[in-house]
Amino acid sequence: MLKIDGERLWASLMAMAEIGATARGGSCRLALSAEDQAGRALFSRWCEDAGLTLSVDAIGNLFARRAGTDPEAAPVMMGSHLDTQPEGGRFDGVYGVLAGLEVIRSLDDHGIKTRKPLEIAVWTNEEGARFTPAMLGSAVFTGTLALDNALATRDVAGVSVADALRSTGYNG
Repeated sequence: MLKIDGERLWASLMAMAEIGATARGGSCRLALSAEDQAGRALFSRWCEDAGLTLSVDAIGNLFARRAGTDPEAAPVMMGSHLDTQPEGGRFDGVYGVLAGLEVIRSLDDHGIKTRKPLEIAVWTNEEGARFTPAMLGSAVFTGTLALDNALATRDVAGVSVADALRSTGYNG
């Protein structure tokens, strides 16, 4: 029976938790902040180490793809988000992203190829702690929120999503 490497998953979760670590043991990586940028960079490095192809869309959603044997097949997607609430826990969102990475790492460890590509999605501003509405990146991806409206959204300091995407380098 195929099993994941639980120790590797735990180590990845703990390494990510150090980015934006809070005094009470949680994490603070507000969407498109320096901490979120650092978390995305760490995840991207792990994905590159695993041989995944990275892409970013116009709202800053990050996608890490493992090719399948059928290049025409639609991907099987998994993932979640790396941004947190200001006093967020270590596992909300990030677990979905890193569990997806662990699935791919484990398949690679066992030499298993899949017919369909596998793709990990890292949604932008899912928590909504910095920019309102929440689930902004996935809403743009699914077409329930217009890209222009999302990009014009501003945080309490007046920074727009478009400006934050440019400053972090995730403006697709």
